Amino acid sequence: MNLTLKVWRQANADVKGKIETYQIEGISPDMSFLEMMDMLNEDLMSKGIDPVAFDHDCREGICGMCSMFINGEAHGPDRLVTTCQLHMRKFNDGDTITIEPFRAKAFPVIKDLTVDRSSFDRVQQAGGFVSVNTSGNTQDANAIPIDKHDADKAFDAATCIGCGACVATCKNASAMLFVSAKVSQYALLPQGKVEAIDRVLNMVKQMDEEGFGNCTNTGACEVECPKGISLENIARMNREYLFASLKG
Repeated sequence: MNLTLKVWRQANADVKGKIETYQIEGISPDMSFLEMMDMLNEDLMSKGIDPVAFDHDCREGICGMCSMFINGEAHGPDRLVTTCQLHMRKFNDGDTITIEPFRAKAFPVIKDLTVDRSSFDRVQQAGGFVSVNTSGNTQDANAIPIDKHDADKAFDAATCIGCGACVATCKNASAMLFVSAKVSQYALLPQGKVEAIDRVLNMVKQMDEEGFGNCTNTGACEVECPKGISLENIARMNREYLFASLKG
């Protein structure tokens, strides 16, 4: 396939970026989107042009690094996949593809398509953990009975990879789906009950301090989430937050 790529180029967060247009030829439909980007960069470097900076790591849909906004959609036109799992067969010969970074106040551009998502790390550090008693009288986690439905819901929430597609998709750049998944992961399990009140209050507070917007109730975040995280988690987090506010 021969394609026209319109790629966002920006040296750093302090300068104005712009769209640059590149032509690329000989793309196989079986290539992943990132392999296509590798080919583009090889071509640019052969011409003495600075390659396009973009995040990637595992290329197996697990790490959440490959944050690209492709033709107006986080991770591109496919569903329940990350950018590294998106294949070029989803496009046609002669297509024009626009590639931009995830845009949000809390995700400042580092360079080109690479953004700083350390705000997610700080939200997680505010409460997305369980403190474990290591006094020698610890209880084996496998000995704690957990309802199968709760365990399944907790596991579904835990599949969130923190890629930021929900933020990039939301017109308010809300992180509610991400935070609610992290809250739900523990709220549904007995190990998470001890710190439940502090957890939801601290994580929501940190989310607001990072500059994320409010939930729009549109549901676009769930549609674009590569792991299909349910909006049910946002409702659960709201209940947890209300209870914690009254209790605290």
